[in-house]
Amino acid sequence: MGGFSGEHDISINSGCQVYDSLDHEKYNIYKIVVEREGWYWLTDDQLRRPVNRHEFTVVDGSREVHFDLAFILIHGNPGENGVLQGYFDLLGIPYTTCGFYTSALTFNKGYCNPVVKGFGIVSVAKSLMIHGDQPHSAETILSELSLPLFVKPASGGSSVATTKVKEASQLEAAIEEALQEDSSVLVEEFIQGREFDCGVFKSTDKKYVFPVTEIIPKGGHEFFDYKAKYEGFSDEVTPAEVDENISQHIQEVSSKLYDLLDCRGVVRFDYIYNTAKDELFFLEVNTIPGQSAESIVPKQARAMGITPSQLYEMVIQTALN
Repeated sequence: MGGFSGEHDISINSGCQVYDSLDHEKYNIYKIVVEREGWYWLTDDQLRRPVNRHEFTVVDGSREVHFDLAFILIHGNPGENGVLQGYFDLLGIPYTTCGFYTSALTFNKGYCNPVVKGFGIVSVAKSLMIHGDQPHSAETILSELSLPLFVKPASGGSSVATTKVKEASQLEAAIEEALQEDSSVLVEEFIQGREFDCGVFKSTDKKYVFPVTEIIPKGGHEFFDYKAKYEGFSDEVTPAEVDENISQHIQEVSSKLYDLLDCRGVVRFDYIYNTAKDELFFLEVNTIPGQSAESIVPKQARAMGITPSQLYEMVIQTALN
């Protein structure tokens, strides 16, 4: 848990939630915090013990602990972008998420969106990707895309540094803000509609497509931004109060995308449903969705009658198998 991005604290919350939910009689569990300043094992009495990154081991009393499995709960860099997955592949340690290639592809929206569009099963908003080291101008962007626009880091989550741009004069500042978080920026046409999320998990012998959640921002928030996500400025309705045909379509698309993108572990797909056009638009895929008390996927699992403890147990056993 932890990581290098603006989602660091959310990741810590997710990690602690999973740690508390797991069976400590069955597993020896260690909270490993990954930060730029160093990696450490956070003990129950809040001490920081060093991690040997050459072997991914810690010293617990008189013994050196070698891990059987990594339960990755880092949202963003380096847990969701394939970096840790490649590291664990080299060490031969199983982990609970998608593989390194799927993680890297899906983490960058500018690369993932054309791939998803190519599958031909869901619409994708018109967009441009801007690299920070290449020249760009608002005039050029607006000659290809129509306002309003969403400007967001190409790689990132929790709507960190995401801006809804309604006027041309706001565009450059929004791009600069997003470039503070990532070296590439996705500028995407705004799709009017309702926002829906759907989690999927494939165990050793069964695929679980969770009930759909609708995200309804409130308190002046026009979209599901960071505050709406984590400070109570949204209503999250699970199962979504929507026509059964729409809900079923979202679940079917999510199930297909899980397989087409070669996903593993628990994954969440986000969409906008344009009611005027009766058209579903893909927003993004979260290969390490939040697992804190406020997070969407645990609520969806509960709606299916699956407790967080049961879900994480299945995740572990599937990864070990």
